[in-house]
Amino acid sequence: MTVKQYDAIVVGSGAAGGFAAKELTEQGLSVLVLEAGHTLQPDGLATRRKPAGKDAHLLPRIVATLAGQHIQSRVAFFNSQLKHLFVNDWTHGYTTPKDAPFLWIRGHQVGGRLHAYGRVLFRWSDYDFKGAERKSGGADWPFSYADIAPWYEKVEQFLGIHGNLDKVPTAPDGLMAEGAVLTPEEQSFRKSVEKIWPNRSVIAWRFNPHSGSPVTPALAAAAATGNLTVHSNAIVHQVLTDETSGRATGVAWIDRKTKARHIVNARSVVVCASPVESIRLLLNSKSSRHPKGLGNSSGTLGRYFMDQCASLMFGRWPAAARSGPDVTLPSHPFYGVTGGMYLPRYENAEGSVDPAFSRGYTFQGSIGRSASSSPSHETQVSIMGFGEMLPWKDNAVTLDPKRRDRWGVPLPHIRCVLHENERAMLRRQIRDCADMIEASGGQVDFWASPLGLGESGSGLYPEKSFLARWLIRKMFPKSMVMGAAIHETGGVRMGADPNASVLNSYGQSWDVPNLFVTDASSFPSGGALGTTLTVMAQSMRACNHLASELKSGRL
Repeated sequence: MTVKQYDAIVVGSGAAGGFAAKELTEQGLSVLVLEAGHTLQPDGLATRRKPAGKDAHLLPRIVATLAGQHIQSRVAFFNSQLKHLFVNDWTHGYTTPKDAPFLWIRGHQVGGRLHAYGRVLFRWSDYDFKGAERKSGGADWPFSYADIAPWYEKVEQFLGIHGNLDKVPTAPDGLMAEGAVLTPEEQSFRKSVEKIWPNRSVIAWRFNPHSGSPVTPALAAAAATGNLTVHSNAIVHQVLTDETSGRATGVAWIDRKTKARHIVNARSVVVCASPVESIRLLLNSKSSRHPKGLGNSSGTLGRYFMDQCASLMFGRWPAAARSGPDVTLPSHPFYGVTGGMYLPRYENAEGSVDPAFSRGYTFQGSIGRSASSSPSHETQVSIMGFGEMLPWKDNAVTLDPKRRDRWGVPLPHIRCVLHENERAMLRRQIRDCADMIEASGGQVDFWASPLGLGESGSGLYPEKSFLARWLIRKMFPKSMVMGAAIHETGGVRMGADPNASVLNSYGQSWDVPNLFVTDASSFPSGGALGTTLTVMAQSMRACNHLASELKSGRL
């Protein structure tokens, strides 16, 4: 019996894995994508939204908690119609220090978390890639904005991004297929903020509307080449290597349903399992040649793990001439009209230096976009802040020495704690958000972050019963610990020095030349903008290099 050898195995099928598969198959290579989760059926995504209450989906969260989703149900946008897109926490466990909880939000299905993410796609700038060089802290990347800009454009052109050309240095303009608008309330907010704080810009989201398809666009494009094979329910637990040459030979995987064990061979392996899973896989792939984990000669594998520091603030906005979603933009019966307002980073950038902390933060939110908003009543304002965490060596993902999952794989142990730089930044982040809401005519009611819960004005959901308010006060702070941003990065960092990093600038292992890692675990710094567009662009860039190396015979 002849066993097929693929040109590349891609582990994971989300933002990184989908675009890795797209680039490699379009280069004519045979690709096997292994996904730990199931394949979504055509009816796997909701097509009609149920009416939403004003209690933060409290009842569905309680029900999900009792059914084993006590972590996943804390995500801000969790509801009964999306719960199947998140894992069961009893089955897919992990550990953390007792005094440092971390929300590891996951979706095990073909397409990964792309079925349940915010769809906001901004480019990063050299304020992100070269922060240390610009003396605003953090770690520099081994390439600059100019190196990744063409790949940003390829992704934007492929997806058809909605947005505007805003000329904001910390959020470089991209290739926009359609424009995006702010509601009248958001325009009023922008006018006030930009008048009072000239160094701040309020712009519309840049986003990719949801197609409603269970197959993500990148995987659909890869499948159209005829060069793609996808195996779902395949839990990859080890990257295999040749002890003599040190090269990757393939992977070992376990069938999620039957627990049968398999080995598949390939000329190269691309790890795109999401940061925690990618770190876990490489640490579990240790051998006599790689005793500390695969590709870990530098000793940095698992270290410098980060997530953005999230804050969430709610308030009220006075009645305006018109409220509600923008009906001129494409709408999906369940996902509705995507859109909102965005404030790119302004602290420690463009001549603005704050000695209290390094790096900066962004805000995204909305005013007057609820379908229930009316011209004669106050509408809700909600704004989420995302602060950049510095890459601290003691923040790390390791393997739990005692606990394993039901497939026998060691559980990951996640340590991601705030240092004083992040605490100072969060305090300023929350203060800035409140100042902008109130200075532009709104009222702040409550907010939460890893620093805790705060209330003012009418407080938290004043229309709810005493019991409901008590429950939300208990649950809400637990939803805003580290991990709430769902922008985790680092742990398999790229760099220019093999002694201080795991990967080179193409996400290629210094130690195992035919092993690539292209998800956000490869990020040397965590940024303050969303990570997804950069993951997609870097995955394409890395896999284009891999294809070139394979075709030339250098690999």
